[in-house]
Amino acid sequence: MNLKDKIDLTNLPKHLAIIMDGNGRWAKKQGFLRTLGHESGTKSVKEIIKSCAKLGIENLTLYAFSTENWNRPKIEVDTLMKILVRSLKKELKTLQDNDIKLNTIGNLEKLPKSAQNELLDVIEKTKNNSRMTLTLALSYGSRDEIVNAVRNISDKVKNNIISIDSIDDSIINEHLYTRNLPEVDLLIRTSGEHRISNFLLWQIAYAELYFTDILWPDFKEQDLYEAIISYQKRERRFGKTSEQIK
Repeated sequence: MNLKDKIDLTNLPKHLAIIMDGNGRWAKKQGFLRTLGHESGTKSVKEIIKSCAKLGIENLTLYAFSTENWNRPKIEVDTLMKILVRSLKKELKTLQDNDIKLNTIGNLEKLPKSAQNELLDVIEKTKNNSRMTLTLALSYGSRDEIVNAVRNISDKVKNNIISIDSIDDSIINEHLYTRNLPEVDLLIRTSGEHRISNFLLWQIAYAELYFTDILWPDFKEQDLYEAIISYQKRERRFGKTSEQIK
């Protein structure tokens, strides 16, 4: 029996999020420039997207570029933006063929105009696809997202659009970038690091966390299956006892 056969298709995470880490270290191990690691990482992106769609995962969110990544050397940032634009153009057919809708979260205004335009074009062309929603977190930081939500809610309170007493989880959810997505069920991080790095802090409150030493360019379909099998072996209690769940 191969790994895919061990997966319970009735118990898939409805929302899978991945911190794709390790491109630079992968390149360094091979004796390459860091930028070549990012190029190689795009192959894993394509494979994992297609694998998730085939399995039946409804929502996949990839941490592609954080707010902190702007602090990296300019040559690396410029290369990442070029890879983004090139990948969007190249993979539009893949998204269409697999009925995948593209979505983005983050402060997109900071992206180069070429990247913004390409994103908007692919989003428009895939808007009616329904098999899976692929969300790219670009120029994204969870603290920035939460601060933005607090500002918007405060402004509505000030203008008597909502009352302070009405503020609850649902109100906050409505003001996050991910307002149209369900909470994360499974978060995967590659490269051996055991931290969240300012990614979906609100949305992963009850997510299962899966850490692997595999560097992102080496993370393939079988590794995805192992993560999902691990997820399915866990008991998700959401604050209840085992007895209540059973």
